[in-house]
Parts: sequence; C-alpha cells; structure tokens
Amino acid sequence: MSGTTARMATWRWWRTTAAALLAGLSLAAVAAPVVVGSKRFTESYILGEVVRQVLVDAGTPAVHRQGLGNTAVMEQALANGSVDLYPEYTGTIVRELLKRDGAGATAPSLQQLNEWLAPRGLKVAVPLGFNNSYALAMREDDAARLGVTSISDLARVHAPLRLGLSHEFLERADGWGALQRAYALPLTPGNGLDHGLAYQALAQGQVDVVDAYTTDAQIQRLHLRVLRDDRNFFPRYDAVLLMRAAVDERALAAALAGRIDENAMRAMNAAVELDGRTFDAVAREFLARSQGGQAAAPPAPHHLTFRERLFAPDLARLLREHLTLVFASLAIAVAIGVPMGVLAHRKPGLAGMLFAVVGVVQPIPSLALLAFLIVLVGSIGFVPALLALSVYALLPIVRNTHAGLSSLPEGMRQSALALGMRDGQVLRSIELPLAAPTIFAGIKTAAVLNVGTATVATFIGAGGLGERIVAGLAVNDTTLMLAGAVPAALLALGLQWAFDAVERRLGGARSATRDAPRASP
Repeated sequence: MSGTTARMATWRWWRTTAAALLAGLSLAAVAAPVVVGSKRFTESYILGEVVRQVLVDAGTPAVHRQGLGNTAVMEQALANGSVDLYPEYTGTIVRELLKRDGAGATAPSLQQLNEWLAPRGLKVAVPLGFNNSYALAMREDDAARLGVTSISDLARVHAPLRLGLSHEFLERADGWGALQRAYALPLTPGNGLDHGLAYQALAQGQVDVVDAYTTDAQIQRLHLRVLRDDRNFFPRYDAVLLMRAAVDERALAAALAGRIDENAMRAMNAAVELDGRTFDAVAREFLARSQGGQAAAPPAPHHLTFRERLFAPDLARLLREHLTLVFASLAIAVAIGVPMGVLAHRKPGLAGMLFAVVGVVQPIPSLALLAFLIVLVGSIGFVPALLALSVYALLPIVRNTHAGLSSLPEGMRQSALALGMRDGQVLRSIELPLAAPTIFAGIKTAAVLNVGTATVATFIGAGGLGERIVAGLAVNDTTLMLAGAVPAALLALGLQWAFDAVERRLGGARSATRDAPRASP
C-alpha cells in the first residue's frame, strides 16, 4: 500500500512539474518581446525607438536592436526571425529587396508591395507620412561657382570633383552604379565613407559631393545645395514599417500612420545630431506631441560632455554584454584550443594541419566572418558573434599550448611513464602544470584581442561597447564614439594587467618547482 502511495505521489509530482513547465513555456512565449531593428543612420535609430515606445505604451513588450547594418543584413534578420520589424522606405523595398526597376514608374501601392512580399512572409504597413529620397549634395559656394544645380550638371563640370559616398549607396541597385549610368557621369567614386562622417569630410573640404537623405539635418546646418534629380532616377522613398507577416500592426497604425511629415522628421534628426539629444528622449517628446499630450519643453541645446557620455545609464549593460562575449568566447576557445595544442604535440604529423585549420580564419575580416556565420547559424546577435570570437581566439591558445609542452624535456615524461604513471596522468599532473605559464600567455593574448574584436559584434546586434561607437559614427558624434572606445581600451588594459599578475604567479610556481632540491639516491 505504501509503495502504491509513493508511486502515486511521484506521478502527481511529475504531472505538476510538467504542467508548471508547460505553463512557464506558454507564458514565456506570450511575453516574448517584439524585436524592433534599425539601420546605422540617425533617422533609422530615431524611428526604431519611436516604434519601440509605441509598442511598450500599448502594453506589448518590445526591444530595439540599434544600428544592425544595411538592407541586406536587415533582410536576413527578418527572414530568420531575429528581427520582427524595422523602418524602411518603399524605394529601397522595390529596388533592393524585390529587385524591381522602379525608375520612372508610378510608385507601387502598399497593396501591390504586399502582394510581392507575401511569398517571403513579409508585409509593409503603417505609412509614416514622409518621403525621404536619396540625393546628391554639394557645398553651396562650390555649386554656385561651378553652376551646378542638377545631377546632369555634374557631367559638364571640368574641375575634378571628389566623391564621398556611403558604403551602402555604392552597392545598392538604386545607388551609384545605376545613377552613374543613367546620367553618364564621368566621376570616380573612391572609397566608401560612413554616412555621418561624409558630412564632416564635406564640411572640412576633403570631399566635394556626398549622397544625402532629403530629411538630413546636416543639409541646412552646413548650407548644402541638394542637386535636382532632373531625370527622375530616384523612386519615391516613402517611410513605412517592414515587418514579418505575423506582426500585429494595429497599435502602430493608430499611433503613427501619417503622423510624421518631412519637417517633423528633419527636426528630430536635428535634435539628435545638432542638439546632442538622445534617441529615447527625442522619440518620447515626438510621441507626446503627436498624441495631443503636453510634452515637456525641450531643454536648450546641450552637447553632453565626455564624462556624461561615458557614465551614461547604459554603461553597466554594455560592459556586461561586452564581458559576456569576451569570456564566453574565451571559455569555448580554451575548451577547444588546449586539447588541439596537446594533440599537435602528441602527434607531430598532425601539427601542420591543425595550425593551418586554426590559422586560416585569422586573415578573414571580422565583418566578413560575421556575415558568413549569420547565414550559417540563421540568426543575428549573440550566437554568431560568440562563434566568431571563439574562432579568432583559437590560434594563440593552440600555438602556446603546443609551444609550452614542446619546451619540456622529453626525458621527464619518459621517467614518469617508467615509474608506472599513465599518459593521461603525466599530462594532467606534470606537463600541463609546468606548461601553464606559456599556455596562460596564449589565453591572455586571446582575451585582450577579443576585447577589441568584440566591438565589431554590435554590427549584428550582439551589443557591447561597440554600440556607442557605431551610434557615434551614425550621428557624427565624436564624444559618443570615444565613450565607447575609451572603456573598451581600458577594459583591454585591465585584462592585460590582471592576466600579467596571474602569469607572474604561475611563472613563480614553475620556477619553484624546478629549483626544489631533489632527494639523494
């Protein structure tokens, strides 16, 4: 009877536990936040933050992954579910995503766009109310001196003009290549520039022509002339929200549809780029005004000091994300790299192949490796960044493990085996402890390198201190860039000093072991 009772109690316990787990999973699924993405320019950051705040205010959990990359990265993020929606433009959707030629044609309706996007599991919704077209811009005095008012006029200018075009504009289907053919422009583009830095280069006279968005705040501030698109090359770039088909857009449509015109968008861009306001504050003030509320009067323009930027509330989160990436990838690299180094030492014939395997990825640019891993893993964010950093950390660990073991006298291992110790015991008890300083030096090198490399992970939404650097580039804010670069550099130096201290202790322990007096025979 007692056995039956025990079995029934056990069964009830398992049933209750299973029900609780299922309920927890269901609750987690219900509470899963909507992921809002944005590209790497001011306007996209602001609109992404506006969308996030609307969702949160409507009772829908939402997070904003800022500055993820260009259209190709965002398309991949939507396809694999890493992002649920992001601000986009109809011209970009037609040309870049759908690969259709929209030049000279009537802009497609949202219904037409959705018919084209349906096979991809995507849709467009919530027309925001403004058109932000691509354009070319020059300094007003240069344009007046050369008599340039339209893009066609550039073909008749005999003076050499230096172009400062953004990386995405150089590669887009509706970008420089197609524009150059449409207008028969004899100009050479040169190297790509970040969109925010291009304006700085134009102001300093380092370039003469840049690609611009018609709502950019810098156009008025720098007294630029926007060249007329006299052949109607650029399609309309009406701002919309591009999203996965399953996203419920009703709350967003009620709050945002048709609410943002060109002047409002230009003012928000200026509040960030010229007045030094945060994306969050600018978005909150716009929503308060658009919803008929009483928004607090914006403070007088105040560019935050370096100290204010450095110790902003997001510092703890960014440091946590950065350190998690560095130490998690380091742990994976140690778990794989040390056994590989041991194998290379034990099997000299395999050493060359093993070193080639771990060394082949070192010349690959980090962004290229991240892009490859996004496709391989099928997501953006933490996982591909973690894998990339782990791969980059392997080479110094494998090489130093092999070098440390090779530096030990072979007779020591043979003596230990002759005394009856097994090979694994010799490795764990004698060889690895004695080689520890050299192995640890490799781990230290990998850790310090990963601190710097991890800043690039922000381009795919993995967070970390690189967020500030990328955002600073987007809004041409040197102080914000330094607020990300300086803590990253200090973190690398701190890790270097900490590892040096441990390495000295290991080196001292090894010397003490070697110098210990031996018993007389």
